[in-house]
Amino acid sequence: MASPNSYKLSCSIPGHEMDVRGLAAAIFPDGAFMSVSRDRTGRVWVPNSSPDRGFTEMHCMTGHENFVSCVCIIAPSDTYPRGLIATGGNDHNICVFTLDQPQPLFTLKGHKNTVCALSSGKFGTLLSGSWDTTAKVWLNEKFVLFTIKLWKAGRCEKTFTGHEDCVRGLAVVSDLEFFSCSNDATIRRWLVTGECVQVYYSHTNYIYSLAVFPNGQGFVSTGEDRTLRIWKQGDCQQTIRLPAQSVWCCCILPNGDIAVGASDGLIRVFTEVEDRMASPQDLQAFEDELSKTTIDPKTGDLGDIKMEDLPGREHLEEPGNRDGQTRLIKEGQNVEAYQWSVADSRWMKIGDVVGGSNQQTSKKVNYEGKEYDFVFTIDINEGGPSMKLPYNVTDDPWLTAHNFLQKNELSPMFLDQVANFIIENTKGHTLGAAAPSAADPFTGTGRYIPGSGTPTGAPVGVADPFTGEGAYSSAASRQTSTNIYFPKTDSVTFEQANATQIMAKLKELNGGAPGEYRLSEEVLESLEKLLVSVCNPCASEQPTTEQISLLWKTSHWPEDIVFPVLDILRLAVRHPQVNDSLCGGDADDGVALCNHLLSLMKPQGRPANQMLALRILCNCFSGWRGRSLLLAQREAVLSHAADLCSVCNKNIHIALATLVLNYAGSLHGQPDLEAKAQCLSVASAALESVQDKEAVFRLLVALGTTVASDQTAQDLAKSLGVMSQIAKYTSVTDPAKVGECCQLGLHVLQ
Repeated sequence: MASPNSYKLSCSIPGHEMDVRGLAAAIFPDGAFMSVSRDRTGRVWVPNSSPDRGFTEMHCMTGHENFVSCVCIIAPSDTYPRGLIATGGNDHNICVFTLDQPQPLFTLKGHKNTVCALSSGKFGTLLSGSWDTTAKVWLNEKFVLFTIKLWKAGRCEKTFTGHEDCVRGLAVVSDLEFFSCSNDATIRRWLVTGECVQVYYSHTNYIYSLAVFPNGQGFVSTGEDRTLRIWKQGDCQQTIRLPAQSVWCCCILPNGDIAVGASDGLIRVFTEVEDRMASPQDLQAFEDELSKTTIDPKTGDLGDIKMEDLPGREHLEEPGNRDGQTRLIKEGQNVEAYQWSVADSRWMKIGDVVGGSNQQTSKKVNYEGKEYDFVFTIDINEGGPSMKLPYNVTDDPWLTAHNFLQKNELSPMFLDQVANFIIENTKGHTLGAAAPSAADPFTGTGRYIPGSGTPTGAPVGVADPFTGEGAYSSAASRQTSTNIYFPKTDSVTFEQANATQIMAKLKELNGGAPGEYRLSEEVLESLEKLLVSVCNPCASEQPTTEQISLLWKTSHWPEDIVFPVLDILRLAVRHPQVNDSLCGGDADDGVALCNHLLSLMKPQGRPANQMLALRILCNCFSGWRGRSLLLAQREAVLSHAADLCSVCNKNIHIALATLVLNYAGSLHGQPDLEAKAQCLSVASAALESVQDKEAVFRLLVALGTTVASDQTAQDLAKSLGVMSQIAKYTSVTDPAKVGECCQLGLHVLQ
């Protein structure tokens, strides 16, 4: 008779053709749950009334191009009263389904690698985590926010250190506590303040998944040691071994039963309610299947095995000390593994041990009927150690890695990682990478600085855009209750210019330009006339169509010499005629301009080009066509701009902050929550990187403008923790505008 607190098999659910990688309890129908698999499908299972107390497949979802790794339920809304199902896959996509059709309702694209984690949040948001090392927040089919670790508004609020290997899963206990599990075979219980209050030891290999019972008084875990473990009152009270190497996932069903998914493609449900337990015949069949499995001691799950020291079957006459305790016995020339069951007060066979660690009869390892010098267990993030990589020392490690990736449908981006793993673990040699060049061709003393009309040694781009020439200064008597900072609805542009210096640099670089790019004296003269006309508001000559066309063509010079042309373009787009022509005279022209500037903003690009592209975008806001273009291209522009947050260059940071500010001003008074959420996201992410106070100030103004007179945007900002993020600037007095603007922003959000 099972004890009242012991779990037994309730049913095994076939259906998936490969590993079951994710599970989630459903909101609708009652008692249902979802599963996803390496077979590229998601399935909905509902309880049936048959004598086997099993589950029936109600719905099968397809749409991913590769394996599916995670699933979550999005809460019901007025639009979708039965909620939505979100799945993440190796194809980098998130598919969102209803229960009405097998194809996705919509697909979210934006990650650059496998989506390995999903969770639903407030305001109908969806949080995703990926192997591309980013996490993103999505709202209404759009990406709106970056986040990871314990984040608030894109800022890392707390980093929790303690695990000695990668963290594989998290589970929330309450608003104040959560669990984590890791490849270091431990589970940790944390307070959100950062303290680790308990470490749980029992697993002997990677731990993949956690689920907390609804009352918060216990939890379950699964891992690479083939086990499901049930934890109560701080201890592992029951260990259930499965006849599958990797137990990938688990979830708690509404009735308290536990569902687990494993590498053998089966879902198994375990229950502590006797009426829901499987029949004695099915329980015996499960135990028989478990006893026939083979255990490789190289996994380390059973410790070091010395066959000559093992006892015989008489060792099983002694009772175990705890549930899940394992013992090895020698049966003839074989080694058998047994596990103690407290519920049944007996030793259960859990498999035969093959290839003991002390056996010297052969140095080869048998895998799929062939012998190899090595059979590695490869763990590529969520790809997992169930992927076996056989290798002989005579093989080419790169070809072996290539074949391994193809067989397991993994991205070619892992080729170097896998090949180097093989080389390192077979005592091969690796070649060191050459030291990167750190030379910056744009900052030498006395040299032309793109976008600057000031001497080389002076600060670039720090003139305050709100008061005209010179640095901003705050009168001591000014009261911060009078908000002179936001909302800021007129555009901020970069006006500084030194036409003589720009043309001198252009002519110098033209002399050494490749033949097909070299400009004639006539073209240089036309560009100089254009520069003079756009820099002088009183100029009698206006830019001509031919001059604008030449400027656009020349802006496609090679990236190492194009920066003076970009500086001319920065100044030119302020002119109404140039703005109309390049930003919207023809719809395709405007998109072409945006795409060209975004190509210059790639993170590995040249800093001068990145900065000037950002400044050109800022100056485009000076005309209505430019503003309309950038609002239409907002998602792509701000996403590319956000990639430059981590670049260590204050001039890029100031230009980035100004771009966000101009977007915030253009969106003020508009009911576009998606766009405002992206502004909040980029501004918050930038505040984590920027040091320059002018950039900080402009970001604070952008945040204030975004939330001003918009209660929904204020609620979103508060839920993201913007208040705690910007509070550190309240005491800044140099310049005083930073502290004053910060205090006003906090006042709006309180």
